[in-house]
Amino acid sequence: MSTPASNPEPDPETDALADRLHSAAIHLLRRLRKEDDASGLSAPQLSALSVLVFGGPCSPGALAAAEQVRPPTMTRLLSELERAGLVTRATDPRDRRRLMVAATDQARDLLLHGRRRRTASLAAQLARLPASERQLLRGATEVLERLVHAPPCT
Repeated sequence: MSTPASNPEPDPETDALADRLHSAAIHLLRRLRKEDDASGLSAPQLSALSVLVFGGPCSPGALAAAEQVRPPTMTRLLSELERAGLVTRATDPRDRRRLMVAATDQARDLLLHGRRRRTASLAAQLARLPASERQLLRGATEVLERLVHAPPCT
């Protein structure tokens, strides 16, 4: 017999919640993504850099898997980022046959500035909400953080 946590029964109410949350998250991220135009990078470039900056160095193959693109696409994207001084490639010190990609300090600064622009925009929107709704979002954010805590490159 399985437990609800390991194999939950289909639940129309939970399915509807998942659908609404998915839609709201996409719309919120699209709205905030407008702030990324100031970086001068494409969305795929920013996404790959984000994995490297916040997840740490990884192989091009692991990065391609994390970004759900084919390895040749990732190779091209990494070449562009390397030319821009945003990533470095080096052999893995534990396995000299393996290539590792890391974000540069310039990439970290670029992403942190972008994050500040997006969070400032979101904070301005949140400030217009009543305190009770902001408190509700604090609790919901804790739940969301538990759902998403898994490193993309391992």
